[in-house]
Amino acid sequence: MKKTIYDGRNIAMMMDLYELTMANGYFLQEQSGRKVAFDVFYRRNPDGGGFAIFAGLEQILQYLEGLHFGEEDIEYLRSLKQFDESFLEYLKDFRFSGDVYAFPEGSVMYPGEPVITIVADLVQAQIIETELLAQVNHQSLVATKANRIVRAAAGRAVSDFGARRAHNNDAAIYGARACYIGGVNGTATVSAGQDFGIPVGGTMAHSWVMFYKDELTAFRKFAEIYPNNCILLADTYDVLHSGVPNAIKVFEEMREKGIRSTNYGIRLDSGDLAYLSRKARKMLDEAGFADAKIVVSNSLDEFTIRSILEQGGQISSFGVGERMITARSEPVFGAVYKLCAVEENGVMQPRIKISENIEKVTNPGLKKVYRAYNAEGSSIADILAKEDETPDQIVYMVDPQKPWKQYKAQGLTFKEMQVMVMDDGRRTMEPEPIDVIRERVKNQIEREVWEEEQRFENPHKHYLDMTPAYYQMKIKLLAEGAPE
Repeated sequence: MKKTIYDGRNIAMMMDLYELTMANGYFLQEQSGRKVAFDVFYRRNPDGGGFAIFAGLEQILQYLEGLHFGEEDIEYLRSLKQFDESFLEYLKDFRFSGDVYAFPEGSVMYPGEPVITIVADLVQAQIIETELLAQVNHQSLVATKANRIVRAAAGRAVSDFGARRAHNNDAAIYGARACYIGGVNGTATVSAGQDFGIPVGGTMAHSWVMFYKDELTAFRKFAEIYPNNCILLADTYDVLHSGVPNAIKVFEEMREKGIRSTNYGIRLDSGDLAYLSRKARKMLDEAGFADAKIVVSNSLDEFTIRSILEQGGQISSFGVGERMITARSEPVFGAVYKLCAVEENGVMQPRIKISENIEKVTNPGLKKVYRAYNAEGSSIADILAKEDETPDQIVYMVDPQKPWKQYKAQGLTFKEMQVMVMDDGRRTMEPEPIDVIRERVKNQIEREVWEEEQRFENPHKHYLDMTPAYYQMKIKLLAEGAPE
């Protein structure tokens, strides 16, 4: 199996302290063997969008497979003087042996639906919360942002240039992975290319141009070494009076020598990119270099890209950094991990969290998530059903926000979204190639997601409906749990 950046690093202790104090308490009360279920879901799409992209599952499975506590970990916990010695002895032989159900990585997902469900021993399920959420929240956020940027680019290539603005090494590497899943064409981050097989690419920095005595010399030196990757940074001094004319001189010299570059052009990293790219395109075309690329970068996101293109920007590809790798416009995804069922006398009984904030009331119990499709193959709603309900039993769908409305399921087909990805702590399938995950995103958006859901402003809201049986179960629990 390919080496991963998890090798040689134990991240079992990446958790909130309360997970361990609760686990210690459950253990001392002899509750550790009791089975429970937790759901991972989120409440709101970032940037006011119509959907999000699920990413990070592969790293979660790697984490659960290798979860253990070493001697140094046990000694540190002992030094905190909060844990019973019998609990620490239990941790020495700890292994995760639960079941995991999840959406396939790269799935389009919507608020309120469980994208991961953990069914495991109470202690096991409790102590994995932080790492699960850290992976889902980070990678799903960045993948979603990247997908918005890719859609704004309207078929033009997008590359991840964000490592130096990421919050640390892991954020850069996993962020690059998430960007690629979201649809970007490649990354400038070499380690991400090595670890995940993402195409890597790059041009030059201003320092290359500044090192040489003049811009033309710098361009010539670069072209000599990289004739087939000759993207020249044209904005170090003056784009239109120096950068582009000097780039054209170098391209003419290459042409005279019979060098036909497979990838050549200019990059702009500052200034009015719409205006400068139009002018540069005209200059390149008039010089006979209509196939020369114009690559742009500099604090881009979906809104600046859309604006540049609306203003006639002549762009071949975009290099996007800080605003994608950090999801700067909304840097918190907000996935949560909530108990939904507890084993009682061999039966998993539903649990519900009730709150003054309606959006914080949870969807209880073990459940199925079905995606409903119309005859054209478009997804019209997602549906929560009781664990034992099958698609042929779905006759009506209830909108929980407007329960007086029930919709007939006539003419619809259904796909169960969660699949078992781990059984008794063992993976049920081989890791998916990242290109398969990326293609899943692309296919869903092209074939299943309504254009109205893809709007950046005021998108159509995707319905999360319930079967009548599931809705009645939730209402019953709400009534039983209401204060007297």
